[in-house]
Amino acid sequence: MASFDIVNEINAQEVDNAVNNTLKEINTRYDFRRLHTEVTYHKNENRIHLVAAENMKMQAVKEMLIKNFVKRGIDSKVLEFGKEEGTSQGHLKMDVALKEGIDRETAKKIVKEIKDMKMKVQPQIQDNQVRVTGKKIDDLQAAIRHLKSKDMGIPLQFTNMK
Repeated sequence: MASFDIVNEINAQEVDNAVNNTLKEINTRYDFRRLHTEVTYHKNENRIHLVAAENMKMQAVKEMLIKNFVKRGIDSKVLEFGKEEGTSQGHLKMDVALKEGIDRETAKKIVKEIKDMKMKVQPQIQDNQVRVTGKKIDDLQAAIRHLKSKDMGIPLQFTNMK
């Protein structure tokens, strides 16, 4: 039996590189001079903390972060921006959650998509991933092509093809 796994994984080193590139860009931009701006990556909590002086600067930081994520090969769908809040110094802060793994709802949508294809493959939800098994590798590759054409709201990677 051939199989593969559908996962949503984030390379922490690439996220760190994207955050560092964003910080470098902020430090070189003239419109950010002498303004308080922070971009902090918390690896263990899987989130990025943003602080900016005003609303326009916060939007610029978000755009830079998205651009650097895409440049580093990370899909921007993993970024889940929280709401802006005020700080005691009059700045704005925001937490950006990094979505990793496949939640139950999305996993059920993936299983339904595969079953609707009416092919001889069996999807199975395992923790935060979906394993698809079948007798023919061609059927598995057709399932991968079909899922790549659909938007599930998160980036999907296909691993462990056996």
